[in-house]
Amino acid sequence: MEHNILLVDDQRDILRLLHSALDTIKLAKLKIFECQSGEEALLESSRHKIDLLVTDYKLPGMTGVELMHKVRVRHPEAKIILVSGMSERQARQEMVNAGAFAIFDKPISIADFLDAVERSLGMVETIFAPESKIEEVKEERPLKLSDLLTNFRQDINADVVFLINQSGFIQARTGKLRDDSIEPSLISVLVSAHNVSLKVARYSNQKTLNSYHIFSGGDYDLLFIPINPLYALMVAGPGLAAENRVLETVDSMMALRSQVEKSLKSIGATGELRAVTTGVPAPISAATNVMTIRRPEQSLLEPPSAEMEALLKGASEKKVKVNDADDFWNQAVEKHGSKPANSNVISLEEARKRGLLPDEGK
Repeated sequence: MEHNILLVDDQRDILRLLHSALDTIKLAKLKIFECQSGEEALLESSRHKIDLLVTDYKLPGMTGVELMHKVRVRHPEAKIILVSGMSERQARQEMVNAGAFAIFDKPISIADFLDAVERSLGMVETIFAPESKIEEVKEERPLKLSDLLTNFRQDINADVVFLINQSGFIQARTGKLRDDSIEPSLISVLVSAHNVSLKVARYSNQKTLNSYHIFSGGDYDLLFIPINPLYALMVAGPGLAAENRVLETVDSMMALRSQVEKSLKSIGATGELRAVTTGVPAPISAATNVMTIRRPEQSLLEPPSAEMEALLKGASEKKVKVNDADDFWNQAVEKHGSKPANSNVISLEEARKRGLLPDEGK
């Protein structure tokens, strides 16, 4: 199995040392990329899947922790090893809180470094062999939804990340809105937006949902991206849709969507998007997790069934045959032999004779 390792340090000697040490690992095929700045490393991470990032804390342009967050947005399953020659308490605390797999001080212990690399990539260890087998099994499973959302929120510095289903229930979340009272109304509106996206996708014969909604300004920026017909992602936070950041945020959410979809499939929660060919599209079935197509109503051009024929015949027999005033008076003349001069007026006496009024004695 091949693993891609990205080494980042502004000192060329450190890069050569780490590269040479990694070349001694024969348990797996390693592809190693070297960069001397965070910007160069980000470009490299956009070209290749990164399984392990080994970075110095102090880099030109950005810190190793900032680089870690940006790389992990694109590659959520990537493991991180931080290297530092700094002793400042604040920097140390930042590295500890970042969630890296391992942290090494310079000068680096090569034996410990190689052991950390093997464990992070799920390879067989020389010291803790039984534990490595357990980690290797874990590597084959997608990350939990809670871990995916938590890591993503931390990496892009968002206030809240929601996973919402088509019924408006929050399936998973991390963080909270600044004003909790608007949450029910906001979720309801977002579900409506999800349904609109679904309809547009069906009528344009899209095989997968490829849309996103961006709302910028106000207390925070909000982005909403459907995953499939059953689920959608929402993220909110300050500056997420700023002009200099919106493309990076959308790209990060697309990467998160792919990871969440993989995690949902692992637990059997999927949704298929089928094009509308005939009939009326039915609501999404949570039980089957697929889109279904209702049978269209019976065409008016089709001959009625025997049961329908009987109902129509019974209705026609009960139908009143007098459709207007002229027909009524014509029948009245045939029955009583006279017709008033004004067909729209009838005397009280004539009405009583014709049985239209009760007798005075009754």
